[in-house]
Amino acid sequence: MNPVANPYSPGAGNRPPELAGRDDVIAQADVMFQRLRAGMTIEPMVLVGLRGVGKTVLLRHLRDMAEQAGYEILWAEADEGKSLPEVLVVGLRKTLLALSRIEAAKDRVRRSLGAFKSFVAGFNLTVGDVGLSYDPALGVADSGDLEADVSDIISEVGQAAAAAHNGLVIFVDELQLLQRSEFAALIAAIHRTSQERLPVAFVGAGLPQLLALAGSAKAYAERLFVFPRIDALSEEAAVAAIENPASALKVVFEPEAISEILRVTERYPYFIQQWAFCAWNTAADDNIITWSDVVEATIVAQKKLDESFFRVRYDQCSSSEKDYMRALAELGKGTHKSNGVSDQLHCSSDEANDELASLIKKGMIYQTVHGEVSFTVPMFDAFMRRAIPDFVAKS
Repeated sequence: MNPVANPYSPGAGNRPPELAGRDDVIAQADVMFQRLRAGMTIEPMVLVGLRGVGKTVLLRHLRDMAEQAGYEILWAEADEGKSLPEVLVVGLRKTLLALSRIEAAKDRVRRSLGAFKSFVAGFNLTVGDVGLSYDPALGVADSGDLEADVSDIISEVGQAAAAAHNGLVIFVDELQLLQRSEFAALIAAIHRTSQERLPVAFVGAGLPQLLALAGSAKAYAERLFVFPRIDALSEEAAVAAIENPASALKVVFEPEAISEILRVTERYPYFIQQWAFCAWNTAADDNIITWSDVVEATIVAQKKLDESFFRVRYDQCSSSEKDYMRALAELGKGTHKSNGVSDQLHCSSDEANDELASLIKKGMIYQTVHGEVSFTVPMFDAFMRRAIPDFVAKS
């Protein structure tokens, strides 16, 4: 089949052709944006799920919804090499620049720009020259205390948005990369905007360890946020994700082909996209994709995932971390007791904990409150068995 017309391209930055199975979260966000417009209280939202379930795709869709509703947008992505102020500063600058062009908000924005100047100076940040012509706002965002200053600057931007008779929606992806003190500062800032009844909404996304991180960062986090779980698609949604893009181009996936894709991908959106892409390119018939096309495509799809999606994460780990992951993979799918992994490695739990802590920090593994561990990447257990086929635990 002509690969040029292939609607399923899973390359970096490409959104899936069909955003299936997320209607409940989209409806929840729509209610949030309506309440923001009405000046009502808002529950901030954090999307939680494994790699490859489409959290970032969904977060971008919600950002598009907020933009279409006319709100000011602050978009940021946490980075292991950046502090929270560094993560936020570009979005803060962009938002204040946009608000400074609104006549009704000019005076209020002038004060916020002064606070921004104090914030930038206090954390030794490098940013454009916005605000340099304004005097610092003494006593605002200049204490040197992370939590106090982040709360101050987000409050300032929220007040500027209120002066412009608009709302601000803050989006932050990869939240699990924040340090606990940084997540605590962000939570406190969002809590303050709620207490001050400012027109500020927050939507974040991250891996499952966020749930434990939020609870340890601030005791009230579980009451402040809602945490929609983004998981594998339902069978109905997964079928729609396969069928609808093809149907628009008058191409049909046979029922057996769809069933095979659902089986091998376990209905995870990114993998569905990869398998459908490869099956499309494999098919000889221009109108029908068969079970045999999918079976043949599986070899190609798995190789592509092994060389990119899985390998890029595997290569960032040390040999001892790879041993830990291979031992976890030996136990099979799902979550397992951490002492089961140490048993596989023939070492004490204390000896294995250093590797576990490092893998959690790297976002490879998450730990539940019950002391169970699991991969953050779906199907990574099978990849580890392929990557290290002859597993011999160290004694």
